[in-house]
Amino acid sequence: MSATAIQNLGSTIPVPSVKELVAHTLDAVPQRYLWDVDGDYPTAPAFSGNSSLQVPVLDMAKLVDPRYQELELQKLHDACKNWGIFQLTGHEIYDESIKNMHTKTQKFFNLPHEEKQRYAQKPGSLEGYGQAFVISEDQKLEWCDMIFLKTIPTETRKLEFWPHNFTKTLDTYSQHMRKVAVSIIGLIAMALGTNEKMLSEAFEGGQYDVRMNCYPPCPQPEQVIGISSHADISAISLLTDCGDIPGLQVLKDGQWVYIEPITNAIVVNIGIIMEVVSNGVYKAPYHRAAVNREKERFSIVTFCYPEKKFDIKPDAKQVMDSECLALYKSFTNEEYFKSFYERIKLSGEGIPFIDTLNI
Repeated sequence: MSATAIQNLGSTIPVPSVKELVAHTLDAVPQRYLWDVDGDYPTAPAFSGNSSLQVPVLDMAKLVDPRYQELELQKLHDACKNWGIFQLTGHEIYDESIKNMHTKTQKFFNLPHEEKQRYAQKPGSLEGYGQAFVISEDQKLEWCDMIFLKTIPTETRKLEFWPHNFTKTLDTYSQHMRKVAVSIIGLIAMALGTNEKMLSEAFEGGQYDVRMNCYPPCPQPEQVIGISSHADISAISLLTDCGDIPGLQVLKDGQWVYIEPITNAIVVNIGIIMEVVSNGVYKAPYHRAAVNREKERFSIVTFCYPEKKFDIKPDAKQVMDSECLALYKSFTNEEYFKSFYERIKLSGEGIPFIDTLNI
């Protein structure tokens, strides 16, 4: 299957804008957005979150400081192994870069609907303004509008989907997120005890996609989902919250835990690629987004992938150190994405993607 064909498997059916629904004095949520309270996405009690559990917070400045590195790498290892997600401070990305991107994101979603439609998704592609992975007319919908863009390498960009006056800000932000990704992947490799140089170089030339999310206020927040429970297929994902409204939740020991936003911190989430590379030592956690009855929330996620020539397979050292066989199959980059998109197209929800990669 060609790369173009693989990309086309990621198409989505157009659906109404949630922000437009809310704008028309919405009193009750349309049935298609109401999730089964007895199904896989429990409601009211779960959405209160468990405040006694706190996601680890790591300081990049200490991680790279020889005086603290040994201790901080152990903290990083524990966070990746036991949580699969952590907040990163001290990352040296200028506050202004993050602030500008947040401002542009909010301005885009606050544009008139007709203006945003200029950047709407087209048949056969996920890129642009709309929703992701809507594959049937009776599928339950998420309470979220989004715009998804490929940003790095620059030759993958489809600028017809990039909002007016957005290009410079998004380019700068993407380059900064790549810098963070290369640095943190190198540190994760050190914590894991594998080849730091190999992984860092794979992400220096890697692929970076950005998804900007808008979660409008909802009159029935306990019965909808902003983004449904999933594990990312990336190696890592980097999220910044455009404000202080909590919404991101991670599943920890059977409980949903809110990740409280920290100003200018980056939420680092382990993806399935890194779970495979670590041979299961590090876990790609299930996470989702809740919504708020009164307040709108915006977030920006950068999905970080290794370069195309990087084979996705368990690291040989991890297999030897764990004294067990490889838990996952080996894939080329193309085979990995083909497997994921075919699963979306043919079955949608069902067996978790990571389970399809098991040997």
